[in-house]
This record gives sequence, structure tokens and C-alpha cells, in this order.
Amino acid sequence: MASWLPETLFEIVGQGPAPSKDYYQLLVTRFQVIFRWWKISLRSEYRSAKPGETKETHEDFLEKSHLQVQIALVFGSKILDYVFNLCEGKFDFLERLSDSLLLNIISYLDLEDIARLSQTSRRFAKLCMSEELWEQIVRSSCDHITPDMRALAQDMGWRRMYFTNKLQLQRHLRKRKQRQGSQRKQSALDAHVPAPGK
Repeated sequence: MASWLPETLFEIVGQGPAPSKDYYQLLVTRFQVIFRWWKISLRSEYRSAKPGETKETHEDFLEKSHLQVQIALVFGSKILDYVFNLCEGKFDFLERLSDSLLLNIISYLDLEDIARLSQTSRRFAKLCMSEELWEQIVRSSCDHITPDMRALAQDMGWRRMYFTNKLQLQRHLRKRKQRQGSQRKQSALDAHVPAPGK
């Protein structure tokens, strides 16, 4: 499982608490916690200050309270807790999967579970509402998708199509065919009408 992990596990940048204008970066790699800072000041004594950097192994970070305090001050206690979990090897592997793989997994869930999952994070909310997911769900629940059904899904969306009952879908398909037929007739008529002045 650890081989799935990218080199960079987490990265965040931000400004120090007011009135500071200093800029900070926190980077957690597979083996280190890296904390960088840049002094931003109009005062002459800080103008020549060079950026700073602290690197600690995961084990050292868990024991060094000074760096933990700095991270909590700049980024907050939730970020500090998250970094602690990463350093202790507590990874959220699900969050690290690709969107296409997650969509495939989500498509096998019950509707209630999809609704619950959509409330867990912005990423899952987006995935659970995506047309790609609902297309997979519609395809798995229908024996055959006709070209007319595919075209209707393009018009109304796969999610809405899934929640529309069969009678309403048939009515939508019938209306769509009628519209297309009348558009074709109008196009044929327009093609046979002679141009003015001829």
C-alpha cells in the first residue's frame, strides 16, 4: 500500500497570523516534514533576510514541540493533527485514488451511501454529482441504451434521467423525436423555397 503514495504527501502555503506578512510553506514528503519561511517586511533590518528552512524526519517531528508550535500558529491545529497522522503512517488511501477509479467504485454503492459520501468532502460531493458517475449508474441499470436515450441524456443530464420514471422518459423521447421531425421538415421546406428575386 505504501508504494501507492506519491513522494509529496501534503503541501500547504500561507501567511503568518496578523500583523505578520511572512510567507510559509509546509511540505510533508514520504520521509520528511519540511517547513520553509520567507520574511516579508519594509523594515531595513529584515530586507536582507534570507528564506529559512527546517527539515525533520517523521520520527523527529513527532518529538520536536518547537516545530509543532510553529505549524499550529501558522496553519492551525487541524493541519497539525493531519501532519501528525501522516507522520504516524495513518494515510487516507481512498483520497489518493484517481477520480476515474473512485467513480468506478462509487457506481457500485447504494443511493443512500452515495448521498452520505457526497457530504464527506468537496471532492466526493463533486464526484457524486458528476455526469460520468450517473452515466455509469444508468448504463449498469439498463439493458440497452439507445441512441435516442443517449441524446436525451445529453439534453437533460444522466442524473436527472436516472431519477425520471419510465413513462416520463418515454414522453420526453417522443417529444424529442417530434421536435427533430418538425425541424427536418422545416429544413426540407427551406431548401425548396426559391430565393427572392428568382
